[in-house]
Amino acid sequence: MVNQNSLPLYEKIWIKHSFSRVMDSLILLLLLVLLGYRFSSHENHSFPWFVAFLCESWFTITWITTLSTKWTPARTKTFLHRLAHRVSESELPALDLFVTTADPVLEPPIITVNTVLSLLALDYPSNKLACYVSDDACSPLTFYALQEAAKFAEIWVPFCKKYNVQCRAPFRYFCDEAVDNKDLPEFKQDWLKMKEEYEQLSSKIKNAAEKSIPCQLMGEFAVFSQTQVKNHQTIIKVIQRNKGLPDTMPRVIYISREKSSNHSHHHKAGAMNVLTRISGLMTNAPFILNLDCDMYVNNPKIVLHALCILLDSKGEKEVAFAQCPQRFYDAVKDDAYGNQLVALPMYIGGGFAGLQGIIYAGTNCFHRRKVIYGLSPNLDIQNANKDHGFTKGTLLSEKETVQIFGTSKGFVDSATYILKGTTFDIYKYLELEEATKVASCDYEYNTAWGKQVGWLYGSTSEDVLTGLKFHTKGWRSELCSPDPIAFMGCSPQDNLGQMAQHKRWSSGLFDIFLSKHCPIFGTLFGKLQFRECLAYIWITNWALRSLPEICYALLPAYCILSNSSFLPNKELGMWIPVTLFAIYNISTLSEHIKSGLSFRTWWNNQRMGRITTMNSCFLGFLTIILKNLRISDTVFEITKKEELPSNDGPNENVGRFIFNESLIFLPGTTILFVQLRALMRSFWAWKLIESGEGFGVGEVFCSAYVVLCYLPFLKGLFGKGKYGIPFSIIWKSMVLAFLFVELCSGIVAN
Repeated sequence: MVNQNSLPLYEKIWIKHSFSRVMDSLILLLLLVLLGYRFSSHENHSFPWFVAFLCESWFTITWITTLSTKWTPARTKTFLHRLAHRVSESELPALDLFVTTADPVLEPPIITVNTVLSLLALDYPSNKLACYVSDDACSPLTFYALQEAAKFAEIWVPFCKKYNVQCRAPFRYFCDEAVDNKDLPEFKQDWLKMKEEYEQLSSKIKNAAEKSIPCQLMGEFAVFSQTQVKNHQTIIKVIQRNKGLPDTMPRVIYISREKSSNHSHHHKAGAMNVLTRISGLMTNAPFILNLDCDMYVNNPKIVLHALCILLDSKGEKEVAFAQCPQRFYDAVKDDAYGNQLVALPMYIGGGFAGLQGIIYAGTNCFHRRKVIYGLSPNLDIQNANKDHGFTKGTLLSEKETVQIFGTSKGFVDSATYILKGTTFDIYKYLELEEATKVASCDYEYNTAWGKQVGWLYGSTSEDVLTGLKFHTKGWRSELCSPDPIAFMGCSPQDNLGQMAQHKRWSSGLFDIFLSKHCPIFGTLFGKLQFRECLAYIWITNWALRSLPEICYALLPAYCILSNSSFLPNKELGMWIPVTLFAIYNISTLSEHIKSGLSFRTWWNNQRMGRITTMNSCFLGFLTIILKNLRISDTVFEITKKEELPSNDGPNENVGRFIFNESLIFLPGTTILFVQLRALMRSFWAWKLIESGEGFGVGEVFCSAYVVLCYLPFLKGLFGKGKYGIPFSIIWKSMVLAFLFVELCSGIVAN
């Protein structure tokens, strides 16, 4: 009979996307054939031909990294019954829950409250949970909302566990018409009472939000009376205590770290490091789950699924973190703004999972605390070389530990417990004075925080950078995707949020590529596997990808205006780009269909892919160039989280583009004007196409295709109000387009 304790707690299942492999391989082959054709056609070595060759070379390199990443996709299957057999409920490890918020306007407290409530109701011993909420806005409204939520949790958590509620975020649960157990009289009565209580909670928070000062700043709130968002002392409030009893509520701790205009705060990475240190003093759980304020728990057993990976005999030695995918509950019809991330995670995310591991996405992630403290994989403490906390089996000197973790003796002791793997008394609360100390602005000076310990600094994409650090040290990661999906969140509900989000992502990722943390260095001098390196190169070069895409988009217009060509015009050669275009679109369409998406969704994703790359990513590229030239610094832009859904009717903005005076719309509007001017000339000079001299049908088709992608911008030229492109953007774009057309005309004249 098989010993249950010897069986793995999870297994990796390899996925075969045979059709996708064949199509991807054909695309690469056609790209290479196209490059070979261009290189061998000596008589056509004109300027547009050369630019096309450079752009297509870049596309080929990018496709190689894409193909490598997608080639061996995998997913994990967890075995909860084996975990239950191996680890009793009383022996389950403690878990610290981190929730981050930074703006009560862009991230309404009611959203944060629902995330916290869903965490408190997890199917896990409540005495093993501690929820830390980081409020970087130092908002009394957020603190008030959490206090009221803690009171509501006293009845919400028992209700969820009594009736085995699946979705444990109240706002989603009560807007779902298909409610289990609805025929039971007792349940119906409890359900109505719970809904009434939640509506009262929502009303309290809403009424408080409408006031300039949400509550009287006395008692617990007195500390907020003289605070400014960027200048205040540390505020730590224990909202809900737990003395170790499994049948009571989990701990809830509110934290607003110290802020000063004289110190750099390192955005979310800085907040996460403060949470790590404070939780290390208070509860010091060996595992950490971090969530954005809008990501609620959709699968109450997700902690057990993640522990199957992290407590597995092999996983304990190799896996740094278990990343759950992001999914969204508020999908716009047909994904009008291309931000639902369904097909991409299925193929690219699964591909990452089949390599050294999935990237750290900044939320929905379970971490090992000892990995965050800098421990390397497979470290044998008795025979260890020097690592954070240990050298040859002996603790480092006091001076060395201070240089790594800071001057707090209490925190150094707690870190030592974690690094040695010994048990820590999670029921012992230290004095808040010590916790306040480790949250101060100057605590990290001359330490390893943000460099070798904790979340790394230096990029607005601190999540990917930190995950890259773990992989470079030799750790693996696993994708944890149980059914139903673990977490659900809200996505940008208009193109403004979507484009701002992609700008932040692309600039932060490109910053990583140009830094000392470049994945190439991780492979040359670290333990980052080669194909994992290629995958990281693929993702960190979103911003750089904008340059060849813009050049390639302008090429057909340039050729029409200068009466030249960049596409092969011989009968054999002309079929290479035609076949390439057809196969690429068939391949991406099939991936969307297999992901359960519609044709319209596929087209919206294709269109938005072009728009975000040539606008958001291009501005992200310029941002990092200016940063490296020390002309300006990057700004962390918070994505607006929409208010929770109501029954007031559909959103009037759904599917429609909104514009403002941001420079993010300048490249796209300029490209549109250039293409329209080129198409006008193509109609006037149709006889040139028939004669076979200069530009041809291919260039006209490409120019028309770009206009089709930019159809929302074309509508914006005639729109009114927020649906119209502002005049300031239009006249700037017209000037740039005029200069481009004059350049083409000058080349023809010469």
